Amino acid sequence: MRFSVRRLSVSAALCAALAGCGTPPASAPAPPPSPESSPAASPRTGAAASRRTPPTMAPGPNGLTPVFERRADDAGAGAAEKTVALTFDADMTADQGPRAARGERFDNPALIATLRRLEVDATVFMTGRWAEEYPDQARSIGTDPRFEIANHSYSHHAFRSPCYGLPALSRQEMAADVGRAFTAFREVGARNVVPYFRFPGGCYDDDALRALAPAKVTAVQWDVVSGDAFATDADAVAEQVLDGVRPGSVVVLHCTLSAAPVTEQAVRRIVPELRARGYRFVKVSELLAAG
Repeated sequence: MRFSVRRLSVSAALCAALAGCGTPPASAPAPPPSPESSPAASPRTGAAASRRTPPTMAPGPNGLTPVFERRADDAGAGAAEKTVALTFDADMTADQGPRAARGERFDNPALIATLRRLEVDATVFMTGRWAEEYPDQARSIGTDPRFEIANHSYSHHAFRSPCYGLPALSRQEMAADVGRAFTAFREVGARNVVPYFRFPGGCYDDDALRALAPAKVTAVQWDVVSGDAFATDADAVAEQVLDGVRPGSVVVLHCTLSAAPVTEQAVRRIVPELRARGYRFVKVSELLAAG
């Protein structure tokens, strides 16, 4: 397993990203909220785990934001056990409120219900705009010890351009955009918030890593692309995940019904098949803690 501060390889990029526009405030970012213990704990997670400080990585050279990633060609290297982290991007861009008001679904309650029913621990990379649109769901996810909420920016704008047609933030806006998302999580009452960040579209460079340094986050990439964005064949999504997972893998999926309509159906196949292969589902924080 290899964790480093470096650029994302093209093969690991998301196959699609939602476009949007809007300008985040230029105010200084709020620091990531401290995790609080939940009143209840899942059998696998436990109350002690809920209170544990989430592990982070030390800054890279010259203070660059550290990046946690495992490349596909590192598959299984150094993994002590068969663990896999299913991660779900809850995407919503800054300008999509009118679309939500017209009935477009950027949430996916059935997916979260399935993860709970199947007793799957998972990390949800949430945009601040999503949390504002669905505060009850964000609070429910963020107080359930099976889940942890990580930062996927406020606006879902690009931190490097070009990036799948996303509008780009300026370097001066980047840390404030991340801080605004943490503020949104805190304001809706989410408690299981971890200081991890996922770049929209997976696009970044050293300038972005430098600009994010004040936010004090660990950027998290992935080695398994599910292909669920805009997919219509759940079996194809499941096969892509099942073919790609190795011990210690991080899988990227989506919790956005309008853009990923078959994810819940794919998860119903992915989870039992990986368990039959001996895999245990963990949050990103557990992978980081394992080193």
